[in-house]
Parts: sequence; structure tokens; C-alpha cells
Amino acid sequence: MLRFLYSDEVQIGPETVMTTLYTAKKYAVPALEAHCVDFLTKHLRADNAFMLLTQARLFDEPQLASLCLDTIDKSTMDAISAEGFTDIDIDTLCAVLERDTLSIRESRLFGAVVRWAEAECQRQQLPVTFGNKQKVLGRALSLIRFPLMTIEEFAAGPAQSGILSDREVVNLFLHFTVNPKPKVDYIDRPRCCLRGKECSINRFQQVESRWGYSGTSDRIRFTVNRRISIVGFGLYGSIHGPTDYQVNIQIIDYEKNQTLGQNDTGFSCDGTASTFRVMFKEPIEILPTVCYTACATLKGPDSHYGTKGLKKVIHESPTASKTCFVFYSSPDVTAEAVGVAIAAPPSEGEANAELCRYLSKVLQVKKSDVILEKGGKSRDKVVKILVSLTPDEVLEKLKKEAST
Repeated sequence: MLRFLYSDEVQIGPETVMTTLYTAKKYAVPALEAHCVDFLTKHLRADNAFMLLTQARLFDEPQLASLCLDTIDKSTMDAISAEGFTDIDIDTLCAVLERDTLSIRESRLFGAVVRWAEAECQRQQLPVTFGNKQKVLGRALSLIRFPLMTIEEFAAGPAQSGILSDREVVNLFLHFTVNPKPKVDYIDRPRCCLRGKECSINRFQQVESRWGYSGTSDRIRFTVNRRISIVGFGLYGSIHGPTDYQVNIQIIDYEKNQTLGQNDTGFSCDGTASTFRVMFKEPIEILPTVCYTACATLKGPDSHYGTKGLKKVIHESPTASKTCFVFYSSPDVTAEAVGVAIAAPPSEGEANAELCRYLSKVLQVKKSDVILEKGGKSRDKVVKILVSLTPDEVLEKLKKEAST
């Protein structure tokens, strides 16, 4: 330190940097302090991020602490696997667990927290028992987002850990398995490990009333021109005032018919024509030029719904290139039923007429040969074809239309 004060020369190494930083802080030498922080920043890695975070909080270095947290966000698994993780104090542990940006599955994060609790028991010279691990964790346990786990992850880990009470285990199992889901005392907000800014797009230009639900899925296919992540959907709510809905949301790879992500959850609406956020447990990566299906299956009363949907929506960002969404209709075609999204409003028979017109075009028959036999006021309809087409021929034409 004296050499620096007289000559502005400084020699800092891994073994001396923390002692030098302490001395610079104690004797108020900000220039030397800046040299130490710069040295630590240049040598910051995932395997020492927790150790440096503890020191940054101790010495009140918010810039260094922020860089440490960013490193932990980006390489969470490597950071919590390092030896320094189990040496952090409880306040630092809670500061990390509160973050929405950790890139790790919650089950693995829970395993790391259990390791920390075992180390803390030893530091406090306590027997490593279930009760003592729960005691040393304190508030940190409530920051584990158990609802983000799959039921298999929860059953294999936390449910058998002995850290949760029997009642908590039962309540969480009920949360995973029944609808409507009981409330639990744990955060269910996804840890969205995205680096970009969250943006929303809406393809509808108008909102109408009375979209009914009978157990069938509402679907739309789409492609994008650049790599993005989808964190959730915006769904319309009830036309009858404040209501709770049960919903399953999915993103499906259309070509592979593979479900990439889904969530069985619920949401509350306030009766307005706004959309309400329904989130996936983890962000779902969407690749350019790949066709995906967005799917939502709701249980609840009639809702508002969007009309005059745009086929192409472009989102412009000042910090990124344009993101272009292209949407396609996505009928569900099976041997039992066909799901078709019709843009016409369900009033004065407009939707029924549009359905018959659309099917006549797809099946290449006259409009008068397609008759609505049942379900004029329902989403489940029976249509009669008055020409000699076999069921296999009808199914083949519908599948061909669905693939275009």
C-alpha cells in the first residue's frame, strides 16, 4: 500500500488481493480499491463466483457483486458445483435464491441447497439431521420454487429429503396432481434465464364475446425468423366477470409431433377483454424456420376471443433485429373429429356458414352439399356431406389441408 501511495505502482496477486482490498477500504484509498476490484473482475469465473460474491457483499462493492450474480445466472450449475458455494453465508444464499434469472432446474438447485445446509450444520457444530437442516435454512427454504419441478423430480428429491413437513409434501403433491390446484406457500414464478428483454406480440385486431369451451384445444401454428424463447401465452378471460380458469398450455414441434413444453395450471381473470398471462415452467427455445403449434385447452365459462388475426406480425426492437412471426391455421384432424378455427363471429349463424363454406372448399364440393346437421349453437358440430365421398377420402383431404 505504501508503494502505491508514493509511486502509484501496485502488484496484486490472487493471494494478496483480498487483504489489499481490505486495507484500501480501511484507509480510504479509492484508487487502490479500484485496482483490486478490476483485478477480481478480470479473474471472475463460475467456479469462484460465489467466493467473490461473498467478499463483494462484505466489502460493499455493488459493481463486483452484480458481475458475480450475472456469472452465476449464466453458469448456475458450474457455480453451485464449486467448493465455494457451501461456504457462503445465509444472506448471500437467500439473495441468489430470490433471483428469477438462474439457469438451472429447480430440482438441482434444491440438491445444492441441501449440500449447503449440511455444511452449515457442521459450521454451527450441529448434528446433520433433517430438523437441523431445516433450522439452518430458515427463510431460504421458502425461496425454493417447488411448483416448478415435475412431479417425478419432487417425488425423487424433496419429498424424501425429510426437510419438508408431511403436510407440505401432501399439499405439493396435490398441487401437482389435482385441479383446481390448492394454493401452496412457495413461489411458482418461472426462473426465466433469458438475457434479452421480454416482449409480447398480439396478432388479433379486434376482440369479440362468447367463445365456449368443451374440452377441445385451441391451436395455432407459427414460425419465426430468428431464435427466441417463449415464456408463456396471453389468454382471454370470462365475459361474465371475475372467474378462475383451469388450463393446459403446450408448445409442439409440428413436424416431429413432439411436445417441447407444457404446463397444467390456472389463471384468474377480472372480466375485462384483456389477455392474462399464463406461463410455462421454463422458457421454451424456438428455432428459426421450424414450424411449431401453440396449444391451449381451457376449462371455464365462455370468454372473450380475438378476431381479424394477422397472418404476419413483425416485432421491432431498438437493440435487436426484427422478429417476424408467421401464423397458420392448425386444425386437429383425427378419425373421430376435426378441429377448425373460424374467424367469423358466432352470431346470426355467421360462423356456421363460414364453416360450411370452408369445408366445401377443402372437400372440393358445392356449398349446398355441406349441411350443418347438429350443434348450431355449440362448438361441437356434426356436418353432413351430401356427395359420395368415403370417410377415408374426407380424412385425407382434411389432413392435406392441415399440412399446408
